[in-house]
Amino acid sequence: MPHALLWPRPRAALSSRAVSRQESTTPTAARLQPRRSVYDVAIVGSGAGGGMAAYMLTQAGANVVLLEAGPMWNAVADGAMLEWPYDSPRRGAATAARPFGEFDACLGGWQLDGEPYTTAPGQRFDWWRARMLGGRTNHWGRISLRFGPDDFRRRSIDGLGDDWPITYQDLAPYYDEVDRLVGVFGSMEGLPNHPDGVFLPPPRPRCYELLIKQACDRLGVRCIPSRLSILTRPHHGRAACHYCGQCNRGCKTNSNFSSPGVLIEPALATGRLTLITNAMARAVTTDDRGLADGVAYIDKRTNRDAHVRSRIVVLAASACESARLLLNSASTRAPHGLANGSGVVGRYLTDTTGTDVSGYVPRLADHVPHNEDGVGGSHLYMPWWLDNATLDFPRGYHIEPWGGLRQPGYGIMNGIEQYGAGGGYGIALKQEYRRAYGTLVGFSGRGEMIPNDDSYCELDPEVVDRWGIPVLRFHWRWSDHEINQVRHMQQTFRSLIAAMGGEVLSPMPSAGDGYGIAPGGRIIHELGTTRMGADAARSVVNGWCQAHEVRNLFVADGGPFVSQADKNPTWTILALAMRTSGYITAQRKAGAI
Repeated sequence: MPHALLWPRPRAALSSRAVSRQESTTPTAARLQPRRSVYDVAIVGSGAGGGMAAYMLTQAGANVVLLEAGPMWNAVADGAMLEWPYDSPRRGAATAARPFGEFDACLGGWQLDGEPYTTAPGQRFDWWRARMLGGRTNHWGRISLRFGPDDFRRRSIDGLGDDWPITYQDLAPYYDEVDRLVGVFGSMEGLPNHPDGVFLPPPRPRCYELLIKQACDRLGVRCIPSRLSILTRPHHGRAACHYCGQCNRGCKTNSNFSSPGVLIEPALATGRLTLITNAMARAVTTDDRGLADGVAYIDKRTNRDAHVRSRIVVLAASACESARLLLNSASTRAPHGLANGSGVVGRYLTDTTGTDVSGYVPRLADHVPHNEDGVGGSHLYMPWWLDNATLDFPRGYHIEPWGGLRQPGYGIMNGIEQYGAGGGYGIALKQEYRRAYGTLVGFSGRGEMIPNDDSYCELDPEVVDRWGIPVLRFHWRWSDHEINQVRHMQQTFRSLIAAMGGEVLSPMPSAGDGYGIAPGGRIIHELGTTRMGADAARSVVNGWCQAHEVRNLFVADGGPFVSQADKNPTWTILALAMRTSGYITAQRKAGAI
């Protein structure tokens, strides 16, 4: 790993009398940072990829400036982990700024005031954007899955899509390092395309999860402990999870993974990271050689244009935001956008497929009161277990179960409304609530989409945001591959509920509505808009996530992905960003960039 490589210092001193204060409630972030005339690296975005790049590069000795479009955020100081719904007049309900609930660690959403996006006529794509330090790593399921060996060579297996220019073996050492740095629990299973990792012990299944495991065993569905980046043991000075179950509110003990708490804080501690928050990146700027020389941005506090200069630029703003930046960085040298001589920027956009089924399970009614404490998420999951050669869709999916006592609203109301209980007052009503509480069990599918020519983003020729920056226009189509896959999800989930002795709460969706497939973008796993490849005519970056056409420009988010896989992408974003950061350091030391 590149920690030991020290960056060569430039001959000219990089100093300035100007000073800026990065305000935060956290002691390590609230420091005076010298503003440099030129930084070694400018990073756009502070989520998984940007946070990892900041961590690795500052550890290696680089002076880094990180631009974040939202405000400061620190889970320990700013989270609402132990707030009760009744602490708010809204009872914790969603707001425009927090669509997942008032106490959620989420600043952003599918619709942002003054930051529109458009879709092609008759099509739908829902684009979720985070606006806070750490981005999406503050609100996510923390499902931390490695891509498997087959996921890097799908075209060689089934003839669809493209192979990656790298292999699992190329990335495996970085997956290991991410496991050791961040912490992830799981179990050693020896599954060929669901690689094991460097795991902490997993928590034990809850009561309803034991019933799910029994049903899976009866139907031949593989069911194993989840793999989540939540600490079950103290790790690198961070406390173990205390099982409050509020992971998406921001962990005040820093026991789960978010970029600010695990990556950015240590980067700040080096004294080599300057944070510029509320900085809306407009474009990557270039010099007379066509090399990146910094980032132009708008200071959202003043609405004034600003610029940071750097020797290297790393884009980690999320797949679509980074594509938008490149497209908006057009010049006479690059008329179709920076690093876009291939015309591939914005193309090959994918999202994870998804659908849900829930059911009432009578065996969970009238339960003996018991402790269902645990992490914020399921303790079990079901990796893909079938051979696609025998099915009518080419790629797989995994299953995420949910329910039990952690779903009080659904568990009570669905049980009461669907099965004739409820009504009345006083003791009778309370008894009905107690009987139905925890009777709901549900399953969510998350599957692989194959890139297609009809799913992409481009600049809208007419619409701009509040700062005059052209916005993205999305084109989207699910193919029969994904529709058939989601039909199989629906059928499987209904079979699992039946095997539990339960009753499904909704009818089977029709083919006309795609068997209940979630709209594009709704799973918030968009990937592939700046994909990597060996052929510069068909890709944006090489196997090191380095732009083919601009050697000191790199992408460290989900954009370089060649395939979606049936696994959540965050762990692969982290591993790729770590690998890319090591390459940047080595190339800088060699004088190549």
